[in-house]
Amino acid sequence: MRRHCKLTLRLTVCSVLQGILISSMDLTQIAYGTWSGGRFMHFGEQLDEQRFCDSIRLAYESGFRTFVTADVYGVGRADDMLGHALAGVDRSTYCLVGTIGHDIYGGLRDGAKGYARFTDPSLRGPEEYAPYLKMAAEKSLERCRTDHFDLLFLHNPDERGYTHEAVWKGMADIKAQGLAKKLGVAPGPANGFAYDLVQCFEQYCELIDWAMIILNPLEPWPGSLVLPAAEEFGVKIITRVVDYGGLFHGDVKPGHAFRPGDHRTFRPAGWVEHGWEKIEKMKPLAEKHGLSLIQFASLWNLAQPAVESVIPTFIQENGDGMRTIEDKIRDLAAMPKVPPFTQEEIELIRGIGDNTGCMALKGASRRHGTSDKPDEWAFRPDLEPLTDRWGLTSVQ
Repeated sequence: MRRHCKLTLRLTVCSVLQGILISSMDLTQIAYGTWSGGRFMHFGEQLDEQRFCDSIRLAYESGFRTFVTADVYGVGRADDMLGHALAGVDRSTYCLVGTIGHDIYGGLRDGAKGYARFTDPSLRGPEEYAPYLKMAAEKSLERCRTDHFDLLFLHNPDERGYTHEAVWKGMADIKAQGLAKKLGVAPGPANGFAYDLVQCFEQYCELIDWAMIILNPLEPWPGSLVLPAAEEFGVKIITRVVDYGGLFHGDVKPGHAFRPGDHRTFRPAGWVEHGWEKIEKMKPLAEKHGLSLIQFASLWNLAQPAVESVIPTFIQENGDGMRTIEDKIRDLAAMPKVPPFTQEEIELIRGIGDNTGCMALKGASRRHGTSDKPDEWAFRPDLEPLTDRWGLTSVQ
C-alpha cells in the first residue's frame, strides 16, 4: 500500500480516478528502448532503418513485451519507426511507454545540449504547461500509431519539472483523458537527481507509478539511494544503463576503440579497464548461476527493492568479431525470471562495484551556486529534511 504523500492536486486526482478505464499492460521485466541501435543515441554502429525495425520486431518475437520511446529522439523519428516496426501486432500484447519533456516543437536545438525543456521560461509560463503536454502526448501517439500509452514518463525534467504543481496537473490531465494509463518520471540525462526524485515521490506519489533511474552492478550509487523511498511510496523502478556502456554485453574489452562521437567517450579515461577489473571479480558468481554477463547485471538490478524492469542499451559495436545486436537481444530474452542470488551475494556484488562519490552529480546539489542550467540547480532548504529521512548523506 502506498504511503500518504503531500499531494495538493486532490481534484485532479479525483478526475483521474473517474477517467476512462481502458485495460492496459504494465511494464514487464525486460524492455527495449529506441535509443538502442545507434540511430538516435550514438552508441557503436548505426543500424540502417530496416535492421533497426527488424531488431524491434525480433525483440517482440523473442518475448519482450515492453517498448520505450521518446519524442525527442530523431525529433519524432524514433516514435515513427517503433510504430512501423510494431504495425500489425495486437496492441493489447505489448506495453508502450512514451517520454515527453523536451520541446521539439517550439524550442530550438542548442547543439550537443539538445532541445530545451518545455518548462523553460523563455518558451512558456506555467499556465501553458498542460496544453503543451497534451499536444506532445497526442503527436507522439499519432507517430506510434496508437491512441494511448500504457505509461508516459516526464523526460529529463528541470527543477520546475520536478517541483511545479502545474506540471503534474498537466500530467494528471493526460491520464484523466485516457492518453496514458500510468505516469512516471525519467530523470536525466546524466546521473544524480536523488534529492529531486525523492522529493517528487513525497509530493506527487499518488500520480507517479514508475520512475526510471541509472543502476547496474558497477554503478550502484547514487541510484540505490532512491529505492527505499520508491518502495515506501509504491513507485516501481525501471533501470537503464544496466549494461554499463556495453561492458556487460561482453564485447567491449580493454583497448576498445570507440568511434569519434560515440556517446560513451564522455566517460573518464580508463573506464573500460577499471570496469573489467571489477567484472572479473563478479564473473565467478555469474558462472555459478549459469548466467551471461547481461543476465547477471539485470538480475542483480531486479533483486533490488522496487526494481521491476530493466532496459539495457543494445549496441552493435564497431570492429571485427563483435556480437550482433540480434544475439544480445536473444541473450537477455533467455534470462531466468527470478534472481538467483542470496542476500550475501547481492551485497558482495554491491561491494565490488561500489562507486560512491565517483562523479559530480546533477540536479539539486550544494556544489551548485546558481540554478540557471536545466540539469544543475542549487540546493534548497526544503530539501534538507530528506538527508536524514532517506539516508542521502553521500549526495552533496
